[in-house]
Amino acid sequence: MHKTLLLLGLLIFINFNLSSQITGLNTPSLLDNVRFGGGFNVGFGNSYSTFSISPTALYDFSNEFSAGLSFTYVYVKNKSNEQSTTNMLGGSLLAFYKPFYNLQFSSEYENLNINSKYAFKNKTNRWQPALYFGAEYVTGNFAMGLRYDVLFNEEENLIYSSALNPVFRYYF
Repeated sequence: MHKTLLLLGLLIFINFNLSSQITGLNTPSLLDNVRFGGGFNVGFGNSYSTFSISPTALYDFSNEFSAGLSFTYVYVKNKSNEQSTTNMLGGSLLAFYKPFYNLQFSSEYENLNINSKYAFKNKTNRWQPALYFGAEYVTGNFAMGLRYDVLFNEEENLIYSSALNPVFRYYF
């Protein structure tokens, strides 16, 4: 009886020791829940050229909810009769909710400083805010969909011609 209790105690101790070592190896770090991505664009036409970059960092709070920050820089050179250069610099706060496997809802507050220099007019410098709500189809690390700017004012908006915009996102 004494040997049986000793053997049982030894087995429990070994099992407890092994399980505590395994759980110690699987402790997630803060960076395990961070994803990076964003967008990049280069465009050329007869009278214009554009370049934009928008790196993004997201933190996954759960499988359904993520939030993060994005930085945006856009350069536009207009070589038409207007002859202007425009630099846009700013950032965004992003939030994503993914209730289903391939469906993602997004909200994004963006604020860009628009600095335009014209050959024959005074330069302009102003801030343009936008508050987007959208829905995207998600497959793997790629998402595409539409977003709508609830702050859109056609007379004051210098960037977009419509409140409804396509969106393409890639995160790794």
